[in-house]
Amino acid sequence: MTTEDEPRYRAVHAYLSDDAHETWQEVATEYGVSVSGLIEALGADLGAPVDEQVIAPRLPELIKRARRVDADRRRRAGRPSRA
Repeated sequence: MTTEDEPRYRAVHAYLSDDAHETWQEVATEYGVSVSGLIEALGADLGAPVDEQVIAPRLPELIKRARRVDADRRRRAGRPSRA
């Protein structure tokens, strides 16, 4: 039984390339944290005011890379692009 004071957790599901999966696992192991801890910390950072974000200076570059990954996956899957 949970109360309203207890934090709720919801799953995020992602399909990653073998290389990306391995990288997430290696980084988590190297720093002694879980992959979910890394994802939650990144999410909190992205939700912070821009002047307080650690990742803000690199975010436009990361978004560009993410769009490329998404487009490549759609092409490989034969799905039409949503552009």
